[in-house]
Amino acid sequence: MPKTTLYSTITLVCILLCSNHQGLAQQRFTPAPPFTEMADPTKDTLSDWSNVEEGLHASFVSIDKRYPKSLNPNLTAQRAATVYAWKGEQVSAQFILWTSAAAPHVTVSADDLKSTTSKSIPGDVVQTRFVRYVMTDEFASGCGYRKPADFKASLSADMLDNLKSYDLEAKKVRPVWVTVKVPNDVTGGNYHTTLSIHQNGIVKEQLQLTVIVQNHVLPPASQWSYHLDQWQHPSAVARVNKVKMWSDAHFETLKPTMMQLAAAGQKVITATLNKDPWNVQTYDPYADMIIWKKGKDGSWSYDYSVFDRWVTFMMGLGISKEINCYSLLPWNNEVHYFDEGKNQLVNVTAKPGTAIFEALWSSFLKDFSKHLRVRGWLKITNIAMDERSREEMDAAVALLEKVTPEFNIAFADNHKSYQRYPKSIDISVAAGDPFDQQDLIARRKKGYVTTFYVCCSDEFPNQFTFSDPAESTYMAWYALAAGFDGALRWAFNSWVLDPLRDSRFRTWPAGDTYIVYPQGRSSIRYERMLEGIQDYTKVNMLIKMLEESNDQLNLTKLNAKIAKLNTAKRYADWNKDLNDAKNFVNELSQEIRPSGK
Repeated sequence: MPKTTLYSTITLVCILLCSNHQGLAQQRFTPAPPFTEMADPTKDTLSDWSNVEEGLHASFVSIDKRYPKSLNPNLTAQRAATVYAWKGEQVSAQFILWTSAAAPHVTVSADDLKSTTSKSIPGDVVQTRFVRYVMTDEFASGCGYRKPADFKASLSADMLDNLKSYDLEAKKVRPVWVTVKVPNDVTGGNYHTTLSIHQNGIVKEQLQLTVIVQNHVLPPASQWSYHLDQWQHPSAVARVNKVKMWSDAHFETLKPTMMQLAAAGQKVITATLNKDPWNVQTYDPYADMIIWKKGKDGSWSYDYSVFDRWVTFMMGLGISKEINCYSLLPWNNEVHYFDEGKNQLVNVTAKPGTAIFEALWSSFLKDFSKHLRVRGWLKITNIAMDERSREEMDAAVALLEKVTPEFNIAFADNHKSYQRYPKSIDISVAAGDPFDQQDLIARRKKGYVTTFYVCCSDEFPNQFTFSDPAESTYMAWYALAAGFDGALRWAFNSWVLDPLRDSRFRTWPAGDTYIVYPQGRSSIRYERMLEGIQDYTKVNMLIKMLEESNDQLNLTKLNAKIAKLNTAKRYADWNKDLNDAKNFVNELSQEIRPSGK
């Protein structure tokens, strides 16, 4: 059916399903205005600041810690720090600012990175961002309905804001996150830059950052070996930016967030087949990407206009390895379509294994397969299911084999049943669930992907807004140690009601629903996740170099350090062991010359 004929149907479906977007059609995207953080609810507000001398203070601090907003840091200032980086790598540092009196209009600038032996690197590769505090809660029992009053609340330093200046409050801490994106064509060596902290244009403090650039080149993100699958949520972007769903303005506002995802090496496009696959478990329902229509004569037609535009848009950003389509098994087993004879949207319960399930899905799957073949996307498209029972999965897989055996399958498994579906080319095993190491090896030889995933039930490692920052890095090292190809996590940007200020949600621990913030704002969690993904790629490259040079001594040492991180359970020395492994990688990177050099 022509696209123009069905756009009225798309509009009807959006009105019926996306109530959060009503009345937004005529509004244009504008950046969010400055906002005030929520009040600190902890006893830290009673902290004694009497020993803090007058003026603005600055000190480098660990990137492994979140620093409370209202607590006097009581530390000896560290005015110098060193980071190690490969060419093409992005690395991070952190410093905090504090003052006993208000300090308005504070800015931070970075000089060029200078070396005594090499050409300087322009200072614009250094980015400094003020860290904002969002309200968080605690893990407690993990999943389940959450009444805010029943959970311990606190402010968490997480969002990296894109402000040019900040007005520091009296007797408060303000972290500043430093990122250095090392060009891939510079000369290796030691580079030094000065970070100057200004107040009203006058330099008040200066810190010295050394970047040791090693003679290895990290490939572009699209070539990283880590299989990152963070689920996208376009509807949340439309609501937060107050634009019409699937409009040109919507796709423009999607760019900053999805570009962040591509920069982390994302491999998978998240798409939907019918109505919200997760039964509106999020603040925003997932809007339809494919419109099903039943004609007056009983024939079926499908409008792929939005689906095609979404996939093309994501591929244009460099995310093109897989298209995972949710779901043949929606959480409530419901399917909806526009009935032309009744002139209304019809909702049907179609349980796996029933006649209605087979009838509805058979027609669609056959048509979808033809459409994908024409578009050239069939080989990279997976029919995806999420945490469904063995019985439901068996029925779904049987239907696919019968009707469209050409489809590949993706499956997030929390029922310990992944071995039942050997044709699933993309499987994610729930963290902590048993898996056979030989299965992972065999699947990798076939070119199949096997990842692990975490959700609201996993205290560690995770990416809640109260999680230790290093957990986001640890996840990639755990994947490396356990033999996984990467990790899956929902969701990248399923924003809550007030995501800039309050990360809590009605059902899960705070921050479970999103990693980045609206309008392209990053987070400490994102930056540390990116760090781990880069580490995963670097370690695999180093292992190959060690094997090629038959350096068994260093290979044994490296594997031993990695093996310590082969657990999805928190233990006392996990952060120490992680940093020990990272330090050894830095040592190896200094010693080993790249292949062919």
